[in-house]
Amino acid sequence: MSHDDVSRRSFLNTTATGIALASGAAALTPQAVTAAAAPESAPAKPGSQRLSMEALKKWESLGYGMFIHFGMSTFVGAELPDGKAPASTYAPDKLDVDQWVSVARDAGMKYIVLTSKHVAGHCLWPSKHTDYTVAKSGNTTDVIEAFVKSCEKRGVLPGFYYCSWDNHNRFGSRTWSDRKEDGPFYTTSVYQTFQTAQLTELLTQYGPIAETWIDIPGLLGRGYRTFLYQYLASLQPNTVIMMNSGISSGDKYDVEYAWPSDLIAIERSLPPDAGHSRMRTIEGKEYYMPGEVCDPIGKEWFYVDGDVPRPAAELAKQFESCRARGVNLLLDVPPDKHGVIPEASVKALLQLRKDAKI
Repeated sequence: MSHDDVSRRSFLNTTATGIALASGAAALTPQAVTAAAAPESAPAKPGSQRLSMEALKKWESLGYGMFIHFGMSTFVGAELPDGKAPASTYAPDKLDVDQWVSVARDAGMKYIVLTSKHVAGHCLWPSKHTDYTVAKSGNTTDVIEAFVKSCEKRGVLPGFYYCSWDNHNRFGSRTWSDRKEDGPFYTTSVYQTFQTAQLTELLTQYGPIAETWIDIPGLLGRGYRTFLYQYLASLQPNTVIMMNSGISSGDKYDVEYAWPSDLIAIERSLPPDAGHSRMRTIEGKEYYMPGEVCDPIGKEWFYVDGDVPRPAAELAKQFESCRARGVNLLLDVPPDKHGVIPEASVKALLQLRKDAKI
């Protein structure tokens, strides 16, 4: 069935039923999700955050993780594709997910966040809610399944990235792909139901997930974003949820764009010299919010021919600055079109471990 043939009514009916079954509820409502997400007896903790201080400090103690940007963007040579390339364009011929995880482990990284779906809309798992997935691609491996199993085998914690800006599965949404038009930009309720259904698949089919990373959360709107946060927490109460607050030092937090979230994203930057401020006052309440710096090992998020790792001294300084300022470093190391992390990146990571004494 063509993706374009899905009607609003049939899509809402089928996905709502699937979500209700996955969550074990007769009906999915924001009130039901809120109740499910609340622990029966929350431990004493400063602030109003969902997770205990013990859980958040445990996440902070991980310190260092790998971001992996891999998918359709790798094969079309564009970070933000229009979503029109056929699924068969994705075709790694030497895909080696075990190599990714082994490299992360050997580099001293404790967790990995993998792009399950980026702006192109192509999914690294065989989602039942779109035909734009690995199931219809040049390589049909369920990358998500292979990734989680490899992490379990090697003692690295798995995390999923999911992008709310989707140029293929539009459902009437207006995103920044409509560059010739002025805003407002938004996602429709049909798209939001689609996103909920896909995240249900990711968080119910593959086991415990340490971090759930939602990109471009501003497109979702405050109401749906609040519902989504509570729903994700109900599916996996121990996952740390990141609503990406974007490129900044993290000293200010854009509530309208990214709240609620367990973490503060510091994209392509560093916290202030004085360090990351963990306690934040949001709408009259105090929240403990750890920080996570994310940055590519080179210049680009996805693999691009000729994009080499930054100098060893620069990478070591970034790692040391993150630790000194009290934030985790999520360093992006993209696999190439073959589906392996290039040798230059492997060498750079091992050198970084040596230089920074990781």
